[in-house]
Amino acid sequence: MRKRTRAIMGAFTAFSILLAGCTGSQSPKGSDEAPNAGTEPIALSEPGTYPLVQEKTTLKVMVRGNPLVENFETNDFTKWYEEKTNVHIEWEVVPEQSIQEKLNLVLASEDYPDVIMGLNISPAQQMIYGSQGAFLPLNDLIEKQGTNTKNMFQDNPEIQSAITALDGNIYALPEVNECYHCSMSQKMWIYEPWLKKLNLKMPETTDELYEVLKAFKEQDPNGNGMQDEIPLSISPKSWSSSIDAFLLNSFIYNPVYGSSYKHIFIKDDKLDVAFNKPEWREGLRYMNKLYAEGLLAPESFTQDDNQLIQIGENPDTVLLGASTGGHQGIFTQLLGESGRWLDYKTVPPLKGPNGVRYAALDSTGMNPGAFVITKKAKHPELALRWADGLYEREHTLRSVYGRPDQEWREAKDGEVGINGEPAVWSELKSYGTVQNIAWIQTGPSLRTNDFRLSAVAKGDDDLEVVLYNETKNKYEPHKPTDVSTVPPLFLTNEQASEVADLSKTINDYVDEMMARFVIGDADLDKDWDGYVQQLEAMNVARYLDIYQEAYDGRSK
Repeated sequence: MRKRTRAIMGAFTAFSILLAGCTGSQSPKGSDEAPNAGTEPIALSEPGTYPLVQEKTTLKVMVRGNPLVENFETNDFTKWYEEKTNVHIEWEVVPEQSIQEKLNLVLASEDYPDVIMGLNISPAQQMIYGSQGAFLPLNDLIEKQGTNTKNMFQDNPEIQSAITALDGNIYALPEVNECYHCSMSQKMWIYEPWLKKLNLKMPETTDELYEVLKAFKEQDPNGNGMQDEIPLSISPKSWSSSIDAFLLNSFIYNPVYGSSYKHIFIKDDKLDVAFNKPEWREGLRYMNKLYAEGLLAPESFTQDDNQLIQIGENPDTVLLGASTGGHQGIFTQLLGESGRWLDYKTVPPLKGPNGVRYAALDSTGMNPGAFVITKKAKHPELALRWADGLYEREHTLRSVYGRPDQEWREAKDGEVGINGEPAVWSELKSYGTVQNIAWIQTGPSLRTNDFRLSAVAKGDDDLEVVLYNETKNKYEPHKPTDVSTVPPLFLTNEQASEVADLSKTINDYVDEMMARFVIGDADLDKDWDGYVQQLEAMNVARYLDIYQEAYDGRSK
C-alpha cells in the first residue's frame, strides 16, 4: 500500500519563496567558490563498511513526523542503525500537517539542521536552494562514498537522470518506491454488501454510479429502517482522494497525485490543463447533480481522515456507501477489528457520457527529495554515507518494515509472490499499526517493483494482494494511451520563482470554484465564462509555457 510513495512521488510539495544568496559547504559544478569553512575533517571507514566512524558522531536531522511512528528517538530501527553506523541522530520532528510551513520558515531563516529528511523537497526547491548553496551538491560525495547509491544508479539509470538538476548537480537523494497500485491511486471504493443486498451490479458508467448511490440513499441497505446512509463521502486532502481525483477522469484526463502538476496533462508532447475545458465543466455538472440530490456529502470539502473513518467505522451500523482514495485506510480502519475495510471494493474507472474512461497514472515511483544535506553540515561525507546505507536491502527492510523474523523474513521454497512469481521475502505483520519498531517509509529506501511484488502473497485478506489485484484487474485496462502525466521537472531559479506564485494563485482559484460549482454557489452556465476569463487573467498561458520549456529542455 505505502501511501507515502509519495511513491511515491507524486507528492511534490508546493514551491517556496526564493532564499537570499548564501555559500554552501561544497561548490556547485563549475563554481570556483571555496568549501564552507564550517566543514570538519572526519575519519571514515572504507566505503561500504561499518561502522562508518570509530568515534560516535552526531548528525542533526529534521524529519517529517510519521503518524505510524511513536518516537524516532527511541525507535528500534534508530537504535539498531546507530549501533551499526556509530552515528547518533539528534531529531527535530516536524508535524506532518505543517511540513511546508516549517520548511519555508527554515529555508528563509537559514536555521538549518545538518540534514532534512522526508520533507519531500521539490525539484524547484532543490534548484533554488541548491544553486544558492543552502543544499549541498552530492555528486562528488556519491562518487567517493555512495557505494549503494552508485549501484542503484547502475541498475536503474532512470533514477539518476530523474534526480539530476538542470545544472548537472544532484541535490537530494530519493525514496524509491515503485509501488504498482500507487501508480494508479485515484480510486473509488464501494461497500460491496450493499450492492449484493440491493441486487445491484458494480457500476461501470457515471450513470450507473448515480443510480447505485441513489439506491443507497433511498432503499435502506443497512436495514435499520432509517434513511441514515451516506452514499458518497470524501476526505478531500488525503492520498488521491480529492473530490475530482476519481470522478473527473470520466470526462477529461485529470492527474492530481502530486501538487506541482495538479490537473496538468501531456498530449502530443504539449502540456495543457484540464480545468478550463468544456469537459471539465460537464464533470462538475455531474458532481453538482450528486450533491444536489444528497448523494455526495457536504463534508466532502472539509473533513479529514479521522472524521471520515469515524463514519466508515460507525459501530452501530454501516453508514458509508462509497469513498475515494488510494486505499481503504482513508475511510475505514485498515486491518481493524470490524473487518469492514475488506468489504469495500474498487469501482473501476467509469465511462463518462462521451466515452472517456481514464485510470490516472502517477508518472514515477519515487520521491526525489527525500534527503538533502544542508550547508550547515559539519560532516557531509558522513551524512551521505549514513543515507547511502539505507539503500541496502536489509536496511530498507528494517527501516520500512521492521526486524528480521519478527516483522519480515526471507521467503521459503515454493512460496509465491504477489505477482504470481516465486517469492523472495515475506512481510510477517501487516502495515498500518502505530509502532516504534521501524520508520515506516521515512527517508531514503530502495523498493523497486520487483522487490515489492516479490513479497509472499498471504491470501485474499493480504492488503498488498488486495491492492495489487484491484489495480491489475480494474485499473490497468484503463491506463491512458493518448495522454500522459507530467514527469518530474527541474526549473531554473527564474522559472521556479515565477511559477510559484502562478501555481498557488491558479490552483487555489480552481479549488475554490470547483467547490462553488459543485455545491451550486456558482452557476455552471452563467458563471463559467467568467471563471475561464479569470483563469486567463491569472496567466494560465504563461504557467503552461514555463512547464513546457522545462519539459522540452529535459533531454537536452
